[in-house]
Amino acid sequence: MRPVVRAARLSLPLSLALIAVAATAQTLPKPLPVAPLSDDECAVWARELSFAASIAEHDAKAFAAHLHEQAAFGSGSPQPTRGRGEIAKRWAGLIEGKTLRLRWYPTRVTIGGARDVAWSTGPALYQKLEPGAEPRYSIGAYQSVWHRGQDGVWRVLFDDGLVPRPATEAEAMAFQNGRREACPQG
Repeated sequence: MRPVVRAARLSLPLSLALIAVAATAQTLPKPLPVAPLSDDECAVWARELSFAASIAEHDAKAFAAHLHEQAAFGSGSPQPTRGRGEIAKRWAGLIEGKTLRLRWYPTRVTIGGARDVAWSTGPALYQKLEPGAEPRYSIGAYQSVWHRGQDGVWRVLFDDGLVPRPATEAEAMAFQNGRREACPQG
C-alpha cells in the first residue's frame, strides 16, 4: 500500500522560505568560529593534519605510525577493525589512492580532564578517480579519539565517521576552502 501524501496550502513567503531551507540543507555548513585551543589541543590538531598527509602522500609507514597499537577503527560499528596491523591492511587501498582519494582536516579538538586523551572531528571528502565516475565526490565527517603515549606522541585510539553522501563540485571546493593549517590558538 502506498502512503497518501496531501499537499498543504502554503503562503508564498513560507513556500520560498522552505525552498531556501531545503537548498541550504544540501550544502556544507560554514564552519563555526573555533574557540582558541590549548597547546596540547594544537599538538593534536597538527598530528591530525599529519595523519591526513600520510594518506595524501601514499605513505603506509607514516599512516601506521599514527595508529595506537590497539586502535579500533569503525568503532561504532558491530565489528570494528582492531589493531594497528589490521587497520593498516584494511586501509591499504585508500593509502595507495589509485581509485579513491580521501582527504580530511580537523575543525575541532578537545581535551578534557584526562590530559592524555583528545577528541577531534572535521569533514572528510572522498573523490572517485575513475574518469566519468558519478558521483565524483562524497562528503562525510570523522571523529577520532587520540591517546598520548609514554613517549609523548599522540596516536589514534578510536576512529569512526558519518557515512558519506554525494557532494557537488561546489561542496568539494567549499571543503577545500575550509581547511585551516594553523591551529586556532588564543
